[in-house]
Amino acid sequence: MKNYYIFKSGRFSRKDNSVIFEYTENGKDAHVPIPVNDIDSLYLFGEIDLNTKAINFLSQNNCMVHFFNYYGYYTGSFYPREFLNSGDVLVHQSAHYLNSKKRLYLAKEFVKSAAHGTLQTMRRYKDDIASEIEKITDYSTVIEEQTSISALMGIEGNIKETYYSSFPRIIKQPIEFEKRVKNPPDTMMNAMISFMNSLMYTEVLREIYKTQLNPLISFLHEPGQRRFSLSLDIAEIFKPVYSDRVMFSLLNNNVISKEHFDKELNYAYLLEQGRRIVVKAFDEKLQTTIQHKQLKRTVSYRHIIRLELYKLIKHLIGEKQYAAFRMWW
Repeated sequence: MKNYYIFKSGRFSRKDNSVIFEYTENGKDAHVPIPVNDIDSLYLFGEIDLNTKAINFLSQNNCMVHFFNYYGYYTGSFYPREFLNSGDVLVHQSAHYLNSKKRLYLAKEFVKSAAHGTLQTMRRYKDDIASEIEKITDYSTVIEEQTSISALMGIEGNIKETYYSSFPRIIKQPIEFEKRVKNPPDTMMNAMISFMNSLMYTEVLREIYKTQLNPLISFLHEPGQRRFSLSLDIAEIFKPVYSDRVMFSLLNNNVISKEHFDKELNYAYLLEQGRRIVVKAFDEKLQTTIQHKQLKRTVSYRHIIRLELYKLIKHLIGEKQYAAFRMWW
């Protein structure tokens, strides 16, 4: 099973044991069948029509659908009815959120892991950003001292601000990037970061769906309406070592440049060609395999996310204390 990334506009419908993607290109109609047992998730970047027959069919086969708007920014997901429900895990997950001490422990682990991953990535460029590395190292030493989620988020914010300030020296092509702007992004770099973060967020959500965890109950980010906040928590761990490394590689090797963004929108809109390149590189990164230190076997980057979620479940049910992922390569 694999992810399917659809960039064209068209229509999905069901036929037998496949979903059919219909679209028009160069005045000609095309019909592409995709066997449902080959679909893990659908990523829809074009203007897509989905009828209820197709949606029900995807739901029955536990296929997630992620939607992105005209500008390529994530807007939401179709999250099928959960098929790995566990009342025990749900009760314990809720209890850990409601217990301030237990919640803070997990939130600190997420921030420590994110800081570690950030430093691991930055050290690849240490000659150019030594002062930023030193500042983030100092911030990392006081994470454990924080006594509230808000104070912890403040440290996390300082780490991110310092990290972003190093981007103009990490990235070898000229970029306009003074600060992180999200809604909407205002420059090429902010557009690139937002798109990469969306891919990371949806990848984590995809893996959560395959566990007994509830994506709505989080520990670092405050649970809220209309968002899967646990995905935000776990994505913090992997963004600096997965999506950011892909982004830096694409930019520093000039695989992605200003020509892949819309000049009329101050380069804040990643064109379809650019999105295709980024998605391909990110998916290839997730399929990369390494020798796992503890398991003593080869695992993919994608599977490491699942393993992290299993570790979290073991912690919630009292089986083994959680220690968040630390990248070792």
